Amino acid sequence: MKSVMIVFNQSNTERVEYMLDTLGIRGFTFFEEVQGRGSLTGEPRRGTHTWPELNSAIITVIDDDKVPTLLETVKKLDLRNEEVGVKAFVWNIEQMV
Repeated sequence: MKSVMIVFNQSNTERVEYMLDTLGIRGFTFFEEVQGRGSLTGEPRRGTHTWPELNSAIITVIDDDKVPTLLETVKKLDLRNEEVGVKAFVWNIEQMV
């Protein structure tokens, strides 16, 4: 099992949820207001007057074989509008109850 965290501009919320539905990924935890800045060219997302946009994040735990397809789909979404930004991070899940 793997945990995948997807961080995205709030404007992509419906697209990310649709992506999960299309890939048959049902379970996730949604974090509505996430602040940060991309590591290379991303602008800050702080919810302030200067940097008004915010990100959201979704964490899901999925079978290993679903990870490549999910990452491909995230990459396609990112390429549609690179300045908005979406990233995915993958962790191993050792145990789950």
